[in-house]
Amino acid sequence: MGGAARTYATDTHASIALSYILYADDHEDMRLMVRALLASAGHEVALVADGRAALDALQEREPDLLLLDVMMPRLSGLEACRAVKSNPFTARIPVLMLTAEGEIESKVEGFEAGADDYLAKPFDPRELRARVGSLLRLVRREADRNPTSGLPGGRAIEEEILRRIGRDDTFAVCYLDIDYFKPFADTFGFAAADAVIKDTATAIVDAVAAHGEPQDFVGHVGGDDFLIVTEDSRAEVVLRDSTRRFREVIERVVGYEALERGAFPGVDRDGTIKRFPIARMSAAVVTVRPDEWVSIGHLGALAADAKRRAKQQGAGTILVNAV
Repeated sequence: MGGAARTYATDTHASIALSYILYADDHEDMRLMVRALLASAGHEVALVADGRAALDALQEREPDLLLLDVMMPRLSGLEACRAVKSNPFTARIPVLMLTAEGEIESKVEGFEAGADDYLAKPFDPRELRARVGSLLRLVRREADRNPTSGLPGGRAIEEEILRRIGRDDTFAVCYLDIDYFKPFADTFGFAAADAVIKDTATAIVDAVAAHGEPQDFVGHVGGDDFLIVTEDSRAEVVLRDSTRRFREVIERVVGYEALERGAFPGVDRDGTIKRFPIARMSAAVVTVRPDEWVSIGHLGALAADAKRRAKQQGAGTILVNAV
């Protein structure tokens, strides 16, 4: 799936791992310039002209880094970034947004779409190379285990699913997401949000241990998204116990009374005090059958769409056999 990294000595003090980079921009001159710049550092760079082509190319070969211009035809960089980050099997791919818009609003919009970094045009070529190198080092340093939850991440999740497909197993992929987590984190602070993510991971693992089997798998896609691979017949009971345990996690932070009221006071981005809904957990179950298997990317798209539909039905919804 991903591009194979190669290590070359660059001087007597350091070495860099060279990677496969996918770059989408509707301006040909910019595409060619960026490719030449990154190729001179030894990276392999593929070029496409818009966000839709980037998503298509990603299905063929997963890049180590995705560079996206913001304003493009057919599908903008922001839309493409959202699609990548909403798919549990591509969410781990780092995204660097490149745009001529330097205003703070544009940067905020890019980060809210899931971008990992942002660079405004025109940029110094040295800064682009530095940011690319920094993102790639960060991803490799973090490896494939989330530092907060301690759970395995994207590549391990993918390997687990492919292993089961290889055995011709039928199984369930459960995609869990915390609703209203951002206002919760903004109100209660980083430490509390970090503790909730860690305790949520423990709650899910405990629910799987209580109702699943030893071979069941729990992964952390990233942020407030988690994934369980289990038997189809056990999926719903595992999820219901996970959401019950998650409620206990939130109660420890907000208190029983706020939990019962279903809301807490907080401050929005404009500095206005308002009431926000208590964070809840939504989940969707997708049954995977070997005779219907297409690809990891296809399964990720199905899971992301199922989770979206679960959230549309209201916070805390569990949508079983969503496709």
